Amino acid sequence: MVEVLYTPKFERLARKLPFALRPKIEERIACFAGDPFHPTLKTHKLVGRFDGYYSFSVTYEIRIIFRFVAPDQVVFHLIGDHAIYDR
Repeated sequence: MVEVLYTPKFERLARKLPFALRPKIEERIACFAGDPFHPTLKTHKLVGRFDGYYSFSVTYEIRIIFRFVAPDQVVFHLIGDHAIYDR
């Protein structure tokens, strides 16, 4: 089981997403907590300015960017569509 922490920026971005997405977000985060590399999440390492970070899919359009801070602890930094990679 992985402990998930959230940055204030992640929480602000999550609140701005459509309310209808919340059940899907919660479902994917629960899946992630059980297995961060579950195949349905499509977790992958990022490169470039996000080197050291990972991303996984909530939906086809929505992604979560996170970083491992310990083997069993992660911090979620960003959530949103592909434009979050430009932030």
